[in-house]
Amino acid sequence: MKRNIILSFVALILLSVVATAQKVNELSAKEKTEKWVLLFNGKDFNGWRQCNGTAMPKNWVIEDNAMKVFTGEGKTPGSGANGDIVFGDKKFKNFELSVDWKASKAANSGIFFDVREVPGQPVYYAAPEIQVLDNVDASDNKIASHLAGSLYDMIAADPKTVHPAGEWNTIVIRVENGKVTHVQNGVKVVEYKMWTPEWDTMVVHSKFKTFPGWKEGISKEGLIGLQDHGYPVWFRNIKIREL
Repeated sequence: MKRNIILSFVALILLSVVATAQKVNELSAKEKTEKWVLLFNGKDFNGWRQCNGTAMPKNWVIEDNAMKVFTGEGKTPGSGANGDIVFGDKKFKNFELSVDWKASKAANSGIFFDVREVPGQPVYYAAPEIQVLDNVDASDNKIASHLAGSLYDMIAADPKTVHPAGEWNTIVIRVENGKVTHVQNGVKVVEYKMWTPEWDTMVVHSKFKTFPGWKEGISKEGLIGLQDHGYPVWFRNIKIREL
């Protein structure tokens, strides 16, 4: 009898967890109170478009309630098909952005903020990148600051916080008056402040030192962007709140 009572209690707990579990691409009551806004509804690309374009690139689809970028027609893995995209409806300045991402084997991609579109140039031409990567098998896994969650080519994130290819990760980027943090799967892995002498020094010691867009300086507000690097990568639960 006692065993049956315990089993019934456990079952009730499990049912309660299932009932209260948050659905994909939906905001909880708490998030709505905190002024979070979805940038992706799980059904279509409303609000999204090609960087420097007006329509969505052909190598993006909706799959399993996520937006998926894949190797473009006639391309090989690692070769983007001009498929960088931005959420083109609004520029953001101070905000908290949360994104779930999942990499295929050997995949490489990126999440961008403060995007300033420059005709003929990719999304990373004048914007910081949060790296999205299969840390195990990607070819770009030899440099610590190129691993998932890092401020690409500038500050390394702890690789122990990354889930492997085929599993979902959550990255939260908080930007407030130039102070930025990356929280990967619940762990703060990167912290920095833009538009400071320390920031300028990091840029000089990175691959971006020769980029005219970076020489001009990162914008103090801009678009949110996602990269097409020629590998299958999924994104979902894309949400933002302004600070």
